[in-house]
Amino acid sequence: MNLKRTFGTILTILGIIGLIYTAVSFVQQSGDTRTVITLGVLGVVFFFTGISLVRTTKDES
Repeated sequence: MNLKRTFGTILTILGIIGLIYTAVSFVQQSGDTRTVITLGVLGVVFFFTGISLVRTTKDES
């Protein structure tokens, strides 16, 4: 497996975890609003960066 694809998969998983954590914090209203927004933005950035990295990397074998 290509190293870029592996890194993209890791970024995507981290983004999903960040988005889920943000959603849970938002629903439970636990934590500062600034922190929840920051985690949401980071989750979105990681998720879309990982997806685009996996999508654009060619599979050479």
